[in-house]
Amino acid sequence: MFEDSILKSKSKSGRSMFVSFGLQALVVVVAILIPLIYTEALPKGSLTTLLVAPPPPPPPPPPPAAVPVKVIKVVSEIQNNQLRMPTKIPQKIQMVKEDIAPPEAPDTGVVGGVGGGAVGGVIGGIISSTPVATVKAAAPQRVRVSSGVAAGQLISKTTPNYPPLARQARIQGSVLLSAIIGKDGTIQNLKVLSGHPMLTQSALDAVKQWRYKPYLLNGDPVEVETQVQVNFTLAGG
Repeated sequence: MFEDSILKSKSKSGRSMFVSFGLQALVVVVAILIPLIYTEALPKGSLTTLLVAPPPPPPPPPPPAAVPVKVIKVVSEIQNNQLRMPTKIPQKIQMVKEDIAPPEAPDTGVVGGVGGGAVGGVIGGIISSTPVATVKAAAPQRVRVSSGVAAGQLISKTTPNYPPLARQARIQGSVLLSAIIGKDGTIQNLKVLSGHPMLTQSALDAVKQWRYKPYLLNGDPVEVETQVQVNFTLAGG
């Protein structure tokens, strides 16, 4: 009897333990699921606290202050190539010693020769005794002079013939020619610069016969480039 009652009590206590354990587990599960299902029941303050972004990190510390640099001003004692008075007297004065340069040996000519020779040796004596020829600058072959200067050199002048057709047409005026006068004073080349076509040929034929004195430059005759003007004028205007 006693053993039967002990076994019955053990079986009842085991059942009750399992039942209490199941109830506790159910309560825990319900307590976890209720906040997940009914979110409105949660306190708003806690949700707001959870959703607020974390504060930004603190700013970095300011950089260290720059240490002022002391500028040392060097004052030169020489201004405008002149030594000026120092602003302060130095504590120590250093004496500068310079080596005395040895005297230069006189040049007495050939090394090992007899003393008293020519300065510069044999070669120097030869060069100094040789006369130096003066190089004469080459004179130009041709110079350009004005018409007035060329007219002063004229020694023979042929008067041009007035063309009959130009005379009948009452054509008059000036013919300007470019002339090259040779070293002997003769006309070497003529070109027409301006003038009436009916007068130019007569001017060319006459000027070709003109003669000039040779133009001398530094005593030598040279060619001359100049201009010659020939005037054609009818009697009575």
